[in-house]
Amino acid sequence: MNRKMTEVNWINYAAVIGAGTMGREIAQVSLMAGFEKVFLFSRTQKTLDIALNFIENGLHKMESKGLVDKGATNNLLKNLVLVRDIEKAVENADIVIESVPENMDLKREIFSKLGKYAPKRSILATNTSTMSISKIAEASDRPQQVVGMHFFTPIPVLRLIEIIKGEKTSIKTFETAIEIGKKFPALKGKRYIAKIEKESPGFIVNRLTITSSLLMNWLLDQATEKGIPYEKIDHDFVDPPALGPFAKWDYFGLDVVRDTLNYFSKTISPEFKLGKTITKLLKEGNLGRKTGKGIYEWHEGKPITKHEGKAGLGSNELYYAIQLNEGCRLLEEGVVSSYKTIDDTMLAGMDLPGPFGPGKRNYKKWSQLLEELSAQSGIKYLQPCELMKSGEFVKMR
Repeated sequence: MNRKMTEVNWINYAAVIGAGTMGREIAQVSLMAGFEKVFLFSRTQKTLDIALNFIENGLHKMESKGLVDKGATNNLLKNLVLVRDIEKAVENADIVIESVPENMDLKREIFSKLGKYAPKRSILATNTSTMSISKIAEASDRPQQVVGMHFFTPIPVLRLIEIIKGEKTSIKTFETAIEIGKKFPALKGKRYIAKIEKESPGFIVNRLTITSSLLMNWLLDQATEKGIPYEKIDHDFVDPPALGPFAKWDYFGLDVVRDTLNYFSKTISPEFKLGKTITKLLKEGNLGRKTGKGIYEWHEGKPITKHEGKAGLGSNELYYAIQLNEGCRLLEEGVVSSYKTIDDTMLAGMDLPGPFGPGKRNYKKWSQLLEELSAQSGIKYLQPCELMKSGEFVKMR
């Protein structure tokens, strides 16, 4: 690669579109990375005010942990510009990072505006966690300058950024985005950049983790039908007070879960469709933590649980078996060529080991577990793929 193609000294002005949970964290690490100006856009002043307070508190925390120089917070905040006009937010930006909700129509609407208003030199990045970079890029009329840049929250802490190449993303854009990604500091250490040259729904981390939703969707309906307390199934996977899979769905928002599963049902398998229980909760407007009620009732940011013990219907071994199977599918599809890349990406993004370490020893047992689960649940997608069943993936380190 020609050195000039990966030179990033010209990247001085950054714009972040969307000031919600992810957007405000991206703005914070952009300030910490040393950009001369960081423009943060939201349509509402209230969202911007909340974001400013969050960023200021976050920078003070980073000061206390040594990731920001003592007393530097006030100077860094002078580089932050809060904007409610998207044209003004991006008119001088060298890189624009979009971080709006996971809705394809909304993202395409944003990128249509970025294509009109951002300078011709700008790199246009989307923080989508699951969706097609190529389809988002089409709307900009300059898809060669569009790239996926998927962060993991808490962004100032976790090391991973997935950089994803769309069908028309230029090599220069892809390589420059990788170098920019390395500039963002993280409390856990040096940034790990997962370079994904073939897009796939969910990329790496979310492709593996969201596939377990097939199991959780089925278990949720089983619990509802049989009167099994939801927390007992959560306890099959985690020990209290850690949040189990159902509590995490509530925490993120059942509307967010809906959008993600709907996208997977269209792009991967119809079997990702919403179950009866979550559909009912959504119709009732019970979205989880944000509304005070979802699968659980919530109080002061925590789920109210009333039952102890386990249901005995799930296990971490089953969870890992599903992840191993999906990781093998990524290898079969050519999204990545090495299982080590998948394991390293999972560790950097989730702070948990990937499935291939234990999978090398247990793939035969786990394949049998998935065959049984598929037969019991009727979910064909959970059947082990050929690469997992054969164990041939061990040659793809």
